Amino acid sequence: MAQHYRVGRLEQEIEREVNDILLKRVRDPRVAGVTITGVTVTGDLQQATIYYSILSDKASDDEKTATGLTKATGLIRSELGSRLSIYKTPELTFERDHSVQYGSHIDQLINKLNRQD
Repeated sequence: MAQHYRVGRLEQEIEREVNDILLKRVRDPRVAGVTITGVTVTGDLQQATIYYSILSDKASDDEKTATGLTKATGLIRSELGSRLSIYKTPELTFERDHSVQYGSHIDQLINKLNRQD
């Protein structure tokens, strides 16, 4: 039971710290507009998946951002290791969060239906 609380706290802490690291330490212009939307950590605290979103819908921007985050993973992980008080820093994986785009699409459909009435 206590393990679940620890995982949740660690997820929140990683999200806060990665946002700060991206703003202050990573100088790569490819990751300039990245927003961290969530983090999931495995039960053994060895791997963390970080979900991000970007404002652009272009496929080329998505690829550039993914490449930039992959290149910055080492820096982000080492910074996390120095900022967090845990035994081993988890391996980081970045995945694009499509929920913002999906929500925008649903809003457009609802507005379209309202205009037809």
